[in-house]
Amino acid sequence: MKKSLSVLGAVLIATSLFIGCKKEEKEITLVMAEVNPSDTVSGRMDTAFKEKVEELSNGKIKIDLYFSGVLGDEKQVMAIMMAPDSNIQLTRGPANLSSYSGGKQVKSSLISIPYTFSSDEHFWKFANSDLAEEILNEPYELGLGIKGLFYAQEGLRHYFSNQEIKTVEDLKGKKMRVSGQVLKALADSFGSQSVEVKFTDLYASFQTGAVEVAEQPISNYLSNSFNQVAPYLVLDGHMIGAISVMVNSECWDSLTPKQQDILTEAGKYASDFCRQIMDEANELAMVILKSEGVQVTEIQDIRPWQDACSQMRKEAASIDSELYQKILDLGK
Repeated sequence: MKKSLSVLGAVLIATSLFIGCKKEEKEITLVMAEVNPSDTVSGRMDTAFKEKVEELSNGKIKIDLYFSGVLGDEKQVMAIMMAPDSNIQLTRGPANLSSYSGGKQVKSSLISIPYTFSSDEHFWKFANSDLAEEILNEPYELGLGIKGLFYAQEGLRHYFSNQEIKTVEDLKGKKMRVSGQVLKALADSFGSQSVEVKFTDLYASFQTGAVEVAEQPISNYLSNSFNQVAPYLVLDGHMIGAISVMVNSECWDSLTPKQQDILTEAGKYASDFCRQIMDEANELAMVILKSEGVQVTEIQDIRPWQDACSQMRKEAASIDSELYQKILDLGK
């Protein structure tokens, strides 16, 4: 009798292990949204992430990746992602989640404070640090319905103009295109006139004189031919074009630890891939811009620019000044 019970116990244990393994190996498909085309830096990074997930899972986790805003614009996708029973499980979205926090102060806003990152290298040190992990986990811990997987970026953002700009004082009185509260506050700090213009109308706004100054990463400046209407580029690096890939919280909780590890590992791979192609894109863009006659001004001393917006930077950092200082220290 005891022998029969022992055999029965062994069978039950083996069956339990088999069911557990079977659950772990179950094929799943995750839907991912991207507002940009597939040939952009973000689109190529997303593709690298998808392929690595499918490789690491031996095809057990498939990602249906939709480009060019097919599933909606950023706000629409984020609303779906943060709602229960979301039919979109992954998205490449903004790094700063202030607009999606329901009025709560969130640590991710620290990433968007002007002149936080002194270089691309500084940002990547942050992206691969425990500080980044803390901020990525915050929306999950706050119950916002999403969890950050990894950070990447589209390059440092710089000002460009239809007039020569060499110092921060040259921005006073200039009509500056802004998008969002951070850039508006920065323009106010510089004494510029804030002008809200859709990105699709920016080129024409330079032609009409409605806008005199705007800002973008170098590769975007070139790809949108802004150098033809605003041939003066100032390398002030006031912000980083930070982005993040996020997963729906319910989806994350439904995954096995092994599946979660696969998404995490694939995220690190995609972040490194983004860094590589971003560096290449910026280097090539700068060569082309200079060959086409763009006047490039490199800021040797960034302190006057930082000083001009010191009050807004201090106020923005007050939500967690200790964490912000740690982010700054990574650049030393």
